[in-house]
Amino acid sequence: MSNTSSAGNASGIADIAVIGAGIIGLTCALALARQGKRVIVIDAQEPGMGASYGNAGHLATEQVFPIADLSILKRLPAMLMDPMGPLRLDWKYLPRALPWFTRLLLNLRPEPFQRTVAGIRALNEGSLGAWQRLLQSIARSDLLKEDGSLLVFERAASRQPLDALQARMRQQGVPVEFWDAQAIRRAAPQLSEHVQGGLFFPATGHFIDPYLLIGALVEAAKANGVRFLKRQVSGAHLYDKGVSLHTDQGGSNARQVLIACGAHSAKLTAQLTGKRVPLDTERGYHLMLPREHGRLPFAVTSLERKFIMTPMAGGLRLAGTVEFAGLQSPPNMARAWQLQRLSQGLFKQELDVTDASTWMGFRPSLPDSLPIIDRVCDGKVLLAFGHQHLGLTQAAVTAELVAQLVNDAAPRSLPSLEPYRLARF
Repeated sequence: MSNTSSAGNASGIADIAVIGAGIIGLTCALALARQGKRVIVIDAQEPGMGASYGNAGHLATEQVFPIADLSILKRLPAMLMDPMGPLRLDWKYLPRALPWFTRLLLNLRPEPFQRTVAGIRALNEGSLGAWQRLLQSIARSDLLKEDGSLLVFERAASRQPLDALQARMRQQGVPVEFWDAQAIRRAAPQLSEHVQGGLFFPATGHFIDPYLLIGALVEAAKANGVRFLKRQVSGAHLYDKGVSLHTDQGGSNARQVLIACGAHSAKLTAQLTGKRVPLDTERGYHLMLPREHGRLPFAVTSLERKFIMTPMAGGLRLAGTVEFAGLQSPPNMARAWQLQRLSQGLFKQELDVTDASTWMGFRPSLPDSLPIIDRVCDGKVLLAFGHQHLGLTQAAVTAELVAQLVNDAAPRSLPSLEPYRLARF
């Protein structure tokens, strides 16, 4: 990648090296550069080509609950046997996943579960405002449509659990409205008559194209002096002046390092901090339909079918499903095409899959469903990873937190960092 500015100081050492050019790394790099820091961003891929490229584009501030609850125990046989299920655990990966799932189950007990919900809610409540500030500052507010989102149901038997979900969300302060079938058809007339009602979340929205967002952030970062290096980081160690990084193109030093490389963050964290974090990955899939424009006015999720459809500049994106199979297993693109089958019956006319494209990405996930956002090793190491499927939602508020961490300042009008500290593991 060509570089537009120098990120070194007189001694040749950058102030901060950000490892990871995804949505978390980019928002943090921009925030740090605006503080006058000399920042380099290092990634083996072009910016945004990991999980950030293919996410659902949904600003999911309403999703304050973990993806799993205690019913996961009943679903475990189906998770292992059904390769197309919405929550899939590859049986070959089970021995490696078992310790992580054990910790997940322990975190579903009432007290830790409430801590998790409070931690997710705190970040989500600050997310929309943080994105508004960030997008306005780079003159790209057009990238975010603040038009809400909808969770629909089709079966009468689903009404009771939907009402229970609405009550739980109201208890957590999530803005939510019940829409009957008539209200839904007024807003989204192309949806099927099978849709009986749903929950509308007015304080949510969607990005018109996550990759366009990445490009805008890269442009803004470069304009603020950030330098991008396309390198593979193989290791790192602390020394008296900061952190030394080992890459496939030689060494690179910085006074501080920010580990923000998503599902690939565990190894560097262990090398620099001595802490082995229980980081795994929720493998997410999408199916992009470039011929589909105007079907939906906002993101729509199906309660029973358990997937989301988001209108974007490039068409309609179908996304969702969670697969636990690790970082090494090849993608199962049949899962992406399963999203098209899930859409059948949701519209009055079936979706056009001509020229459709598939994708799989790694969502970084910790067993308590909270990210790590912290400053350790006498301030030399910063951490911002593990946002699971909420990386896009929480990126801008995470950047504001990290910017304050660099200056060792207590967050002002931002969430307390205690739930996200490394020391909890």
